[in-house]
Amino acid sequence: MPKDFSRSLRIADQIQRELADLIQNEIKDPRVKQITITAVEVTRDYSHAKIFYTTLVHRDESSLVEEGLEHAKGFLRSNLSHRMKLRLVPQLHFVYDESVERGFRLSKLIDEAVSQDKSLHPADSDN
Repeated sequence: MPKDFSRSLRIADQIQRELADLIQNEIKDPRVKQITITAVEVTRDYSHAKIFYTTLVHRDESSLVEEGLEHAKGFLRSNLSHRMKLRLVPQLHFVYDESVERGFRLSKLIDEAVSQDKSLHPADSDN
C-alpha cells in the first residue's frame, strides 16, 4: 500500500461509501433522496468529518435538503458506528459542494465562447 494513502483517507473513503448507502437505502425522508456525496474530509483526530454533497434539485430547494440532512445526522452517525469499527465516530458536518455547478457554468461559458469565435471567424472553422 502506498505511503501517501493514509489512514484518514481510507476512513474518509469508507465513510463516503457507507453514507451513500445509508442515504440511498435507509433514510425515508424525501428531502434527502436526491443527493450525491462528492467527498469526505476527516480531521487528524477523527473527531469531525466534513461531508460534501451535491443535489439534483434546484439551488432554491437545497435548504430543504440541508434541513433533511441535519435532521438525519444522528441517525447517520449512529448507523456509521455500527457499520465501521472505529473507537470514535466523527461528528458529521454537511457542506454543499458547489464545484459541480461551477464546472457546469464554466463548461457552458467555454461552449458559448467557442461558438461565438466560430461565428466571428468562419474561415478558421473550415480547416
